[in-house]
Amino acid sequence: MIQNQSNREKNHILLFPSPHFLTNKNHQTAISTVLSSSSFIVKNMAAVNAAVSFPSTKSTSLPARISIISPERLTFKKVPVYYRDVSSGGRVVSVRAQVTTEAPAKKVVKESKKNEEGVVVNKFKPKNPYTGRCLLNTKITGDDAPGETWHMVFSTEGEVPYREGQSIGVIPDGIDKNGKPHKLRLYSIASSALGDFGDSKTVSLCVKRLVYTNENGELVKGVCSNFLCDMKPGSEVKITGPVGKEMLMPKDPNATIIMLATGTGIAPFRSFLWKMFFEKHDDYKFNGLAWLFLGVPTGSSLLYKEEFEKMKEKYPDNFRLDFAVSREQTNEKGEKMYIQTRMDQYSKELWELLKKDNTYVYMCGLKGMEKGIDDIMVSLAAEDGIDWTEYKRQLKKSEQWNVEVY
Repeated sequence: MIQNQSNREKNHILLFPSPHFLTNKNHQTAISTVLSSSSFIVKNMAAVNAAVSFPSTKSTSLPARISIISPERLTFKKVPVYYRDVSSGGRVVSVRAQVTTEAPAKKVVKESKKNEEGVVVNKFKPKNPYTGRCLLNTKITGDDAPGETWHMVFSTEGEVPYREGQSIGVIPDGIDKNGKPHKLRLYSIASSALGDFGDSKTVSLCVKRLVYTNENGELVKGVCSNFLCDMKPGSEVKITGPVGKEMLMPKDPNATIIMLATGTGIAPFRSFLWKMFFEKHDDYKFNGLAWLFLGVPTGSSLLYKEEFEKMKEKYPDNFRLDFAVSREQTNEKGEKMYIQTRMDQYSKELWELLKKDNTYVYMCGLKGMEKGIDDIMVSLAAEDGIDWTEYKRQLKKSEQWNVEVY
């Protein structure tokens, strides 16, 4: 999703769930990994075939010789459970040191994710962008959804090295009303560092098409979002970056990671979850708890639903998944189910998790979501005699509260 309100359009970018993980039986197709003479296609990779299901028929793909990771090719093993349902048991004693007079038995030394070696920032700048090509572009919301969201994959040939949680800039073709080239827009990356094809030579984005009527009754189309959503496979795209360290994953493979997303704010969390559950790494194996809350207006707007449900099926002890569909779901009071409404159903459990030194919260999406979540935490913290504003400040300082809203 776009990172900076001044640099981003009114809605954020989403990344399409990699084709080979979608399972909608009504829209199955196949990507044939055939040889291509195009210079931008990944070469010398073993060709494979993968069943693909798209949420709509408006999808196009570019034949490519690529190696696709498939969940069936991975070895899924149950891992030790480090999570405990604190809300159903007794009161947790080991609260965070900065909010209690009880000293912890041993201070856990945490390594800053922002100082991680090898994280590349601003390799490509607006005056010298990288030129990639579109390999795939497909709509991932239903035809009856309020607005279109598209998933797209661009070739990078490994020249744009990024980490999960970073963003790239896109410079749309054409000129503005002043005759100058369009300025770049920043979008959160929706693929893991290995990319959707598993070869570290692609980057994926999840983009919502911006179309609205202004106060004068004129139809306005977002420059960059429409440029990207209309892109055809084979088209060139100017890329800058990568940028950002705020949303990088924690290094601790045993951490509890709570992810709060609205709409296309799901993009960075898709990249997290792919690394955790769809990939095998020699130096990383996730053994903690990942808990995703995703808020959308309608069921047809749920993004990457099939992927996430596949993860939950394979790793039920390590992945929790909660959707909040505001126009279709209500709570026991009859209130619309926004993301904060869904979280309120687990409020005490979430609060107990927030007292732990290895719990990390990531928030991405519409700016208004932050206030709703704060409202929940204020009263819970007060029950323990804690000032939420100060406590959240401490969480941010320790890199346990990470926010990217617009």
